[in-house]
Amino acid sequence: MSALAKPSLAAPGQLVPPTRLAQAEKGPGWSAGFGPRFYLVLLLGLVWLAPAWWEPRFIYAMFAWDALAIALWCWDFFRLPRASQLAVSRNWTAPAAFGTQSLISLALENHGGVGVYARLVDDVPPALRNTPPDVEIHADAGLSGHAEYALLPGERGDANFGPVYLRYQSVFRIAERWATVELSQTVRVYPNFEESRRAMLYLIRSRQVQLEKRLKRHRGFGREFESLREFRSGDEYRDICWTATARRAHLVTKVHQVERSQTVWIVLDTGRLLRARVAGPSKLDYAVNAALSLAQVALYSGDNVGLIAYGRRIQQHVAPGRGSAHLRALIERLAMTHAEPFEANHLRAAGYLLAHQSRRSLIVWLTDLSETPATPEVIEGVMQMSGKHLVLFGVIGQPELGELGRTPPADVEQMYEHAAALEMIHRRELLLRRMRQQGILALELAPSGLSTTLVNHYLETKERGLL
Repeated sequence: MSALAKPSLAAPGQLVPPTRLAQAEKGPGWSAGFGPRFYLVLLLGLVWLAPAWWEPRFIYAMFAWDALAIALWCWDFFRLPRASQLAVSRNWTAPAAFGTQSLISLALENHGGVGVYARLVDDVPPALRNTPPDVEIHADAGLSGHAEYALLPGERGDANFGPVYLRYQSVFRIAERWATVELSQTVRVYPNFEESRRAMLYLIRSRQVQLEKRLKRHRGFGREFESLREFRSGDEYRDICWTATARRAHLVTKVHQVERSQTVWIVLDTGRLLRARVAGPSKLDYAVNAALSLAQVALYSGDNVGLIAYGRRIQQHVAPGRGSAHLRALIERLAMTHAEPFEANHLRAAGYLLAHQSRRSLIVWLTDLSETPATPEVIEGVMQMSGKHLVLFGVIGQPELGELGRTPPADVEQMYEHAAALEMIHRRELLLRRMRQQGILALELAPSGLSTTLVNHYLETKERGLL
């Protein structure tokens, strides 16, 4: 694979959170408990109650048995390692990514003189797991043990892990000690870049095959000069290099390639319309994953990629660039992109982009349209940029709306819903058609196939030399 492909594949491996290791500390207050076998020993002492019905002195035997149980508990308790003799580490096997299962390993190091059976409860944010993980680990004296639990992040951004709570017993399971291990840690949950990487590789390979077939039919494809070669049958006369032909005394033609080092801006709307959920994730989640897929393909193609995420104000901004470090910066900013509960300021975003990008570039704008009788503000912002830049305007559709418009109504109530859905669909088509008449590549995209469709249109734009 070429060097240009490395940024898209190397960066995610650097996003694994660091391992946290800490020594256990004695819990606050009373830090001891009774194991299950202690209660079993006490229960066996009730056997003395049967003969006590005929001979009351057997009651003293029961009390003596209870005293023996307490003595056993004390003996087992003081055999257990002190909290300072135990250490726990939290190890990550992969980055925390939205919608991707990650395995976390908790390791217990036992520097005491006897083996322990420990129960560990990790303080995990609810956004990463519905219930706190509860695992059991056995660690012999001087050795260590480990156990794993799974996370399935449902939100991007920073997540705060707390301490690990530890309860451990000896092999006799009579006494128990309690401890706390301070493993507080802030972990960043990234977009689903594994899915984006798989989609990127598939699309690049399939498009390369199509490109090779098309190049065989169309000589001089693209607009960027690559090299010179002898004229062949089927070449276009307009590609003949007359200066080279005059020097060599035979026809020489120019070979072109798809342009590189162009600028691609990804603009993400984080306003209230993008908070709508489709099959679980929000529209913004789909947009962020699609933005990452597009960024990887554009960097692979040799283009410079920039990012703007905006709400009422500019939320995230990354200047155009390329390379592994730049991809890392894009992933970090996309991870911190969050939906806002109010309408986004689209004109502010358009003005901000026009002020920061003077050279013609491709603007990929992902948003949604509000259902108002007036022209949505986002269209006015796109119109401002269409005269200077090539704009790919993607409206994230609502599958339920299309399904409602296609389903014949069965009663009066459904008839009104059907009519309203058709009116909304028709209005969207009119707005998109109006934008296409102005030279804007306006599309309504299904959330489930957003990444694939967006990348395909980008590659087609590059192949056709529209930029």
